[in-house]
Amino acid sequence: MPLTLTLVLLDASSADYAVIGACLGLAAAVFLFVFYIHPDTSDLAPHRTKLDQLLERRDAIYDNLRDLKFEYRSGKYSEGDYESMKTVLENEAAIALTEIEQVTESQVHRPRAARPATVERGAR
Repeated sequence: MPLTLTLVLLDASSADYAVIGACLGLAAAVFLFVFYIHPDTSDLAPHRTKLDQLLERRDAIYDNLRDLKFEYRSGKYSEGDYESMKTVLENEAAIALTEIEQVTESQVHRPRAARPATVERGAR
């Protein structure tokens, strides 16, 4: 058997060796990349701003209000329970909207007041 393997390897052309070498090099590069190169954890985490978080919270509260109204209409909650849960969600929504307003006001760059133009008299 070893003699047969040696004969097969001797019959291979230099192009075959180049393909085998490229495959082995690619396999080594993939191995090194997968097992030895670790990405930075900050690259994996999504970059969400405070405003993004507040908008997501506002949307979730609105969805909860919509679902609460649907469940009340379907008879799942009594009127007293519905009103108390609705009040809590509306208060949370008001807080979220206030925080959104504060964040957006701090991010807005107000332009400076324009200087009044001076008019030269007698220049006609």
